[in-house]
Amino acid sequence: MIQKFEFKETEIAGLIEVTPFNADDIRGCFTKDYSKEVFEANGITHDLQEVFYTTSHRGVIRAVHFQRVKQQAKLVRCITGHVYDVVVDLRKDSPTFKKWLSFDLVGEQHNEILVPAGCGHGYLVLEDSIVSYKCGEKFYGEYDDGIMWNDPDISIAWPLEKIGGAEKMLVAEKDQKNQSFAQFMKIYGGF
Repeated sequence: MIQKFEFKETEIAGLIEVTPFNADDIRGCFTKDYSKEVFEANGITHDLQEVFYTTSHRGVIRAVHFQRVKQQAKLVRCITGHVYDVVVDLRKDSPTFKKWLSFDLVGEQHNEILVPAGCGHGYLVLEDSIVSYKCGEKFYGEYDDGIMWNDPDISIAWPLEKIGGAEKMLVAEKDQKNQSFAQFMKIYGGF
């Protein structure tokens, strides 16, 4: 079975659900999750600069990350496993400012999202997973930042019951130190 690229716009401008090219046969599958030519033919510019992979255990939460300066557009796909992926619009002039949307990214489905620059991004790992980030800007550690995963102003509905409850959640020390949305607004006022 062959699945061609499909692009679906969401409520948040620039946040696009992508179904990549995928061909299945008796050997398994062949997936092409990015093609500059195909993306540009569909009106999408993604100037690929770096590619990263994270390996995470079930229960890990990585949220809500962004780069303060030189924000990164990211093409995000779960290679193996399953993550509950969340994008928060942090662009102050956007009509969907502070809105969040969620996506189930599942390795076997090959689905992905294009996260626009100026948005926060994170996910809850529902199964041991490897996630790929194809970034449109280099990563700069000195600009790396985040908002608390459980910020009350944003109120993301994380499906913690799918990992056995909050007591099963794994939060890195880095993410435990993330700021609140109110602090983000006080310091940056949005992007």
